[in-house]
Amino acid sequence: MTSDYAIETDGLQKVYRDRFRGREVKAVSNLSLRVPAGVKFGLLGPNGAGKTTFVKMLLSAVHPTAGSAWLFGKDARIPRSRRPVGYLPENHRFPIYLTGYGMLDFYGSLSGLPSSERRKRIPGVLDMVGLSDWGPVRIKKYSKGMLQRLGLAQALIHRPGLLILDEPTDGVDPAGRREIRDILNRLTGKGVTIFINSHLLAEVESFCEYVAIMRKGELALEGKMSDLLAGSGFTLIASNLPNAALADLREMGVVIQPSAGGMALQSPTREHANLVIDKIRAAGGLIESLKPSGTTLEDLFLKATASDDTISERAA
Repeated sequence: MTSDYAIETDGLQKVYRDRFRGREVKAVSNLSLRVPAGVKFGLLGPNGAGKTTFVKMLLSAVHPTAGSAWLFGKDARIPRSRRPVGYLPENHRFPIYLTGYGMLDFYGSLSGLPSSERRKRIPGVLDMVGLSDWGPVRIKKYSKGMLQRLGLAQALIHRPGLLILDEPTDGVDPAGRREIRDILNRLTGKGVTIFINSHLLAEVESFCEYVAIMRKGELALEGKMSDLLAGSGFTLIASNLPNAALADLREMGVVIQPSAGGMALQSPTREHANLVIDKIRAAGGLIESLKPSGTTLEDLFLKATASDDTISERAA
C-alpha cells in the first residue's frame, strides 16, 4: 500500500447476523476503493447503502468480516494509522456544561496534544470556524449551526491530514455553508484530504473532485467528477432559422427541438457542431448559445441506485 492514497480498501466486507430471522445481512460487500491524498471526495448512497458502516470500518469502530483498509498506507486496524484523521460524525453530541474552549481542550487532549500546544491552537481553530467570540460561552447556548461549526473545530484541532465529515453542513444556513466550503477549500490547498458523506447532491457536485455511489453495500459508481459528468456532443441554441435550413440540418443528422429563445440542436462531435454553425450562419440564423452536453450528479445517482426503494433520497 502507498501513502499516495489517503484511503485504500480491498474487498472490504461487513456481515451482520440477524438472530431473529436466522440469516446474514451484508452491510458492505467486497468494496474496493482508492481515495487519492489531497483531494475532495464525496460518498453518496441511499439510506441503508452501507456508507456509515464503511466509514466505521475505516475508523476501526466496526471490524470488517473480510478485506482490508489502509489510511495513508498504514493498516487501519493499527491505532497510529488513525492519528492523522479528523472525524465529524452526524448527530454528534457534546457536554453542554463545557465551554467551546473547554470542549476543544478536552478533545485536543484525547488526540494526544500537550496542554501547551492546545493553548496555542484553540484560538486559531475557533477563529477559523467563525466562533472566536464564543470560546468562553457554554455549549448549551450554541445554536445548531454553531454546534456544527464547533464539531468541525474539534475535527481540526490536531491538524489532520484526512478529514472525514458526515453531513458537515447539516443545520447550517446558506451563508454558513459557503463559509464551511471556503474553510475546506483552504485545507485542501494545504494538502488535507476531505472525505464527505452527504445527502446533499448539489453540495457534493459543486465541491467534490471525486465521488463514489454505494448501493446495497456495494460500489455502484466511482470516479472523477468531471469525467462522470462529461457528456457526449454539444447543444446549440439558435434562432431566426428558416424552414429550409432546419430541413438541411435534419438531413445532417441534427436532432432539433423547440427551446426557450429558439431551437435546440444536438451535435455528436465538435467537428459536427462547427459544420452546423456554418450552416446556421449561411442561412442567416443566429447562435444564441453553445455548450457541451452533460448530465448531473442527481442523474447519475438515480441511475446508479435505480432499483432501490429509497430512491427519493436526493438533493434538498
